[in-house]
Amino acid sequence: MSQSTEKELQESFSWARSQVYNSYNYALGYYQVKSCLENARGSSLLDMPCGDGLLTAMLAPAFTRVVGVDASGKHLELARKALPQIEFHEALIEDFFTPERFGTVTMLNVLEHVSDPVAVLQKAASFLEDKGTLLVHVPNAYAINRRLAVLMGTLTECEELSPFDLQIVGHRRSYSLKTLCADVERAGLKVEQTGGVFYKSLSTPQMDWFLKNGLWDEGGFGWGRVGGEKKDWRAEFCRASYELGKRHPEDCNIIYACVVKE
Repeated sequence: MSQSTEKELQESFSWARSQVYNSYNYALGYYQVKSCLENARGSSLLDMPCGDGLLTAMLAPAFTRVVGVDASGKHLELARKALPQIEFHEALIEDFFTPERFGTVTMLNVLEHVSDPVAVLQKAASFLEDKGTLLVHVPNAYAINRRLAVLMGTLTECEELSPFDLQIVGHRRSYSLKTLCADVERAGLKVEQTGGVFYKSLSTPQMDWFLKNGLWDEGGFGWGRVGGEKKDWRAEFCRASYELGKRHPEDCNIIYACVVKE
């Protein structure tokens, strides 16, 4: 497939984090950013792909220099409108070039989309400054909700791509921690650390509905502690899902690798 055709393909997918299942995707994105900032290095950030800029906006305050790259003009229009102070470039990662080097390069939820993940990893790592880190996040094929789906019969196997995966978000492959690390190593790079983000027991539409409509108040015998201190139990549920996911990365919605050049 030519690069121009590949760009057209990537632009054809309608998913945008701020517009599709936005309650859950915002919560997940917030904790993906938190995980990135716990592992970031240096004062400069290259965010590839930046999408509609939602996560770029969360990342940006921690850095003095931020650059975003995305193949979708539609998504970049949203990003530029929200973040006029940020420098954005419209390009496939494979086609992007800059002589600048960065302390942190983020690739959040992209490796499952690209035609050649090894080449994309190599290209992304080429933008790292000395002792910089590349943070690679991908959806986990073995997340709890997907293992439940196999037992329920709604997926034939954990690695199966659903119609939503294929047609809305444009996934080409699924990943486990093992296969993610294998692609990193094939790219001639070193995995310094792996982990997971957000313990996910329900599908994305169900999680989105639950965050919007769940019984979060103590009086409804939902998640609140009866007679206890009043808290934002919705926020506490998300925080707890992040903390539990740290202990059980193999169960999380997102798995990640912190990568350095050999």
